[in-house]
Amino acid sequence: MEVAARRRQQPGAQPGASFPQARHSSVKAAEAAGMAPFHLDLWFYFTLQNWVLDFGRPIAMLVFPLEWFPLNKPSVGDYFHMAYNIITPFLLLKLIERSPRTLPRSLIYVSIITFIMGASIHLVGDSVNHRLIFSGYQNHLSVRENPIIKNLKPETLIDSFELLYYYDEYLGHSMCGCFTPTKAESSMPGAAALLVVPSGLYYWYLVTEGQIFILFIFTFFAMLALVLHQKHKRLFLDSNGLFLFYSFAFTLLLVALWVAWLWNDPVLRKKYPGVIYVPEPWAFYTLHVSSRH
Repeated sequence: MEVAARRRQQPGAQPGASFPQARHSSVKAAEAAGMAPFHLDLWFYFTLQNWVLDFGRPIAMLVFPLEWFPLNKPSVGDYFHMAYNIITPFLLLKLIERSPRTLPRSLIYVSIITFIMGASIHLVGDSVNHRLIFSGYQNHLSVRENPIIKNLKPETLIDSFELLYYYDEYLGHSMCGCFTPTKAESSMPGAAALLVVPSGLYYWYLVTEGQIFILFIFTFFAMLALVLHQKHKRLFLDSNGLFLFYSFAFTLLLVALWVAWLWNDPVLRKKYPGVIYVPEPWAFYTLHVSSRH
């Protein structure tokens, strides 16, 4: 009896002590084997809300009658944008929670806060731009070349609109795109392959309309360098990492085709005179589609 009791009191014989050790070893084994599951639910919600709340935002503003949303009140697009600014960082945080390895918590907080700040700036800029379009503002022209802006008095008001354009098109878009979660992977299920096309197509819209090509290309090549470095160490991407990498690769292909198609467009060339020539889809729409109607 006493011997049995002493055995039960020994650390190695306690059932509560062996369970954490076994669980810890199984977690380590799973991480070593790279068995991170593909987060179909989160990636699906991500793709869906991107298409509905971001890409569908200007379409909703064209569909809903203007009488329902007067120009001195938030439009349906503004409500879409508000929902996007809440849901996107929430999904990013959920993806980070499921990642077996994450960045330092302070860096995650700063990145999410920066994203929300940029998205909020973008919301205000888009909201004002939407109302200017109803007054005759043309997206394919620069601020100073727009007829309704030229007639503003005093002329210092033009500087204010250029400041708004800077906040929306440069600062806001850049801050929105600065946070990209990346994960590691080795094989991609069929469900992930089906999401690559709509996901990559949305990122094409984000890169071109958001004018964040430089940020995107640096992010993509940083991902590529990391993949090659890890492959040299015999480490491979898991399903979530492959999904994001293939989506970005497909986006790069679409951007290249888009630029090649509009390479010789004289009007868009004048609006985007820099070395990096990536026209905005809505500028193309107002120039070549809506003008015909």
